[in-house]
Amino acid sequence: MKAAESLPVGSPFVSGTLVGPLIDAASGASFLAALDDAKKAGGDVRCGGLAKDVPAGTTYPRPAVVVTKKDSPMLQREVFGPMLQVVVVDTLDEAIVLNNAVPQGLSSAIFTRSLQAAERFVDGSDTGICNVNTGTSGAEIGGAFGGEKETGGGRESGSDSWKQYMRRQTSAVNYGDALPLAQGVVFDIG
Repeated sequence: MKAAESLPVGSPFVSGTLVGPLIDAASGASFLAALDDAKKAGGDVRCGGLAKDVPAGTTYPRPAVVVTKKDSPMLQREVFGPMLQVVVVDTLDEAIVLNNAVPQGLSSAIFTRSLQAAERFVDGSDTGICNVNTGTSGAEIGGAFGGEKETGGGRESGSDSWKQYMRRQTSAVNYGDALPLAQGVVFDIG
């Protein structure tokens, strides 16, 4: 929670801002409704909501972290706002089953030091983009971009875009000890 709460919220025109505004008040209401629905489904909302100290007429979200039950209907829902749902599982196989049980399939990620676990997850993940030790935001610029299931089965860009009719998966593996994050994000949680 400390990491999510440390993200600078504000104007995307100000250097250092990492969380910008939602498009309109309706998007803010939808984000708050998703947090409320997560609570109703038994989730524990640890942080998140809408920022209070923002210019009038704007809607800035504060990133949310929700500890969610394995059978929560919220796991099936695509929330268009910064909401991380955390589900505790007992095995990697259970994580893969839960990962694939949703109707969306754009990207997934695993964080591990085990090459075997990484390979099992990449092979088992039903997503268009699968990452190892790097987050799901952004995509490898040279890779074919696209998803599976309700997130689409086509691929754009990349040298293999002509293979749209095949199931392709872009994987990024970080073998280092550091965790480089997109857009220069640095969490100061010390």
